[in-house]
Amino acid sequence: MTSAAAHSGGGPAKKKPTIVLVHGAFADGSGFTDVAGRLLDDGYPVIAAANPLRGLTSDAAAVRALLASIDGPIVLVGHSYGGQVISTAATGNANVKALVYLAAFVPETGESAEALSGKFPGSTVGESLKPVPLPDGGVDLYINPALFHQNFAGDLPAERAALYAVTQRPAAGAALGEPASTPQAWHTIPSHYLIAGADRIIPPAAQRFMAERAHSRTQVVRGASHMVFASQPRTTVEFIEKAAR
Repeated sequence: MTSAAAHSGGGPAKKKPTIVLVHGAFADGSGFTDVAGRLLDDGYPVIAAANPLRGLTSDAAAVRALLASIDGPIVLVGHSYGGQVISTAATGNANVKALVYLAAFVPETGESAEALSGKFPGSTVGESLKPVPLPDGGVDLYINPALFHQNFAGDLPAERAALYAVTQRPAAGAALGEPASTPQAWHTIPSHYLIAGADRIIPPAAQRFMAERAHSRTQVVRGASHMVFASQPRTTVEFIEKAAR
């Protein structure tokens, strides 16, 4: 044996888990660019999942199918509504070793993102939404670009927040209102919660409540907006990598 591990008396290097990043509403996978780049530099396989944002059941099914295609251990990361999706998608998947919530919804069965956002005072999500009626009678929801910076991404430079605002993907109103209908994965899979201390979409009090209920390991990022993963990518990566070890 000639490897460094062999010379040191250790076994073969442990395979790093695949980090699967699941974006929330009003976003897409490109928002994770800085986080994904750092994880890749540190040797982790990374997938930024395309969350359809059409309905909790169908969104979770799409992510569940992606997870089934991955060999080996997985650390599943969800931001905002993405937390709702991963909590359902990971149920029953033995390869998912940890759930990481980034300023995210962590529902119990029967709870929706819409209900959880209003459980504690301080959310501006209602006043921030711009609805677009659809021909089928449904509605797509956007964050009003005029309010995106102050309410969604307050700790990002205005120019960068403006780019996120104009490239955001809408969420179907039905998705945010659909309650979790299956057992939630956080009951059986260890979880970790990065709390955004100045979040104006999911109030920090709501984040603490959900993290405590799930018995998550937590870290508070003081002054961080709802887009904590974009404004604080180094802190976010360090938090994810702790969960991956």
